[in-house]
Amino acid sequence: MLDAHAHFEFYKKDAPQVIEECRKELRAVVDSITEYRKAHVWKSWELLKPHFGFVFPTLGYHPNEARRGNWEKVEKVENFILEHKDEIVAVGEIGLDYHYAENERQRENQRAIFRHFLELAVELELPVVIHAREAEREAFELVQKVGARAYFHSFAGSIELAREIAENGHPIGINTGIVFIPEVKAVAKAIEVDHLLVETDSPYMSPVRGRRNIPCNVRVAIEEVAKLKGMEFEEVERITEGNTVRFFSLKL
Repeated sequence: MLDAHAHFEFYKKDAPQVIEECRKELRAVVDSITEYRKAHVWKSWELLKPHFGFVFPTLGYHPNEARRGNWEKVEKVENFILEHKDEIVAVGEIGLDYHYAENERQRENQRAIFRHFLELAVELELPVVIHAREAEREAFELVQKVGARAYFHSFAGSIELAREIAENGHPIGINTGIVFIPEVKAVAKAIEVDHLLVETDSPYMSPVRGRRNIPCNVRVAIEEVAKLKGMEFEEVERITEGNTVRFFSLKL
């Protein structure tokens, strides 16, 4: 199995132990190393670097950090991405999150920084990992305008938009929240498996209330998609794994 989106760095001191546990069950994990509060990309990179080969890193700038409009920090992260452009499999996660943006100025900061990193990804010929919350349509339209190849991770928008995203060749992420988020389940049911990736967004979106999520739980997302589609677990696993490998150009 492959987890298309997780955050080992948020386990901090426990990260090496969790990674070793996951090696027993998973083929690989795509880790979206993103600048967010005190989770600086350079610190996360050093923490995870010994595990590259099993962990495939992306580098980005989270929209909830982008709302602050700190362009000095943006420049530092951009330079770090440029320094490691040949070692990452995508730019991200980046995007728009209007749930936490308190006013129009913060939303405008998010838009400007989102576009900045989209354009950087296109320049580097890398795909992007998109975080879009209460701004899914706007994020999609900007992706299309810039011409980026995008993975819409943990998608919980409308079925109509999901279909439009898929028709334009962008994969959609179904996370372990499928067991308790109706919108995720609805999208998983409506969209063909050929357009889906499965993920945990660990340590978030745990399928077990009160317990920290781990990438091994990606099995739950596969199981739920298989039930919704009337397919075998192994078939969903095979298709979504292939989708992930192709989108990120994973060298496994």
